[in-house]
Amino acid sequence: MPRRLAAAALAIATLLGPAAAQDAGSDAASLAKARGAIKGLAENLKSALVEALKSGGPIAAIEACRAAAPGIADAQSAAHGVRVGRTALLVRNPANAPDAWERGVLEGFAAKIDAGAAPDTLDHGETVEEGGKKVFRYMKAIPMAAEPCLACHGPELKPEIAAAITERYPQDKAVGFTPGKLRGAFTVRVTAN
Repeated sequence: MPRRLAAAALAIATLLGPAAAQDAGSDAASLAKARGAIKGLAENLKSALVEALKSGGPIAAIEACRAAAPGIADAQSAAHGVRVGRTALLVRNPANAPDAWERGVLEGFAAKIDAGAAPDTLDHGETVEEGGKKVFRYMKAIPMAAEPCLACHGPELKPEIAAAITERYPQDKAVGFTPGKLRGAFTVRVTAN
């Protein structure tokens, strides 16, 4: 019977995608929560940014991202019973800097992209121990898109956009990206009950 259970867990994990396949023992419910929170964060943040771009251009989008992103992440975290956010190897907001686990996953994503992987296919999940508790951690790569991302994250920013970013984020490192590269990742923690 244990072999059948292990085979069933592996089959389910494979169907759920790459993250689950990497850790066949991971909780399917935790993976579903993580993916739901990321979807909600991505959709709501994109909506806020598109609206700001339409109403006031890239400078308005910079402000909307600064003001809205934390609240959207908090709302999605509460709605899904997880902790969801964004991180990157090069962050705009130092509060979003990766921890050691996230940095390792991001570096792995970057290496895979350099080897030819499509960034929008990359994710990783595993159950780890933190402070004596089991925590399911999951990350989904955020690829750098041409539009509208280049205006605020590309290699050549307009002077007024660069000034607006520097004013709001004096320690900004999130520039110089080109389409198809790794911009960052959504990151989720699901603590076991």
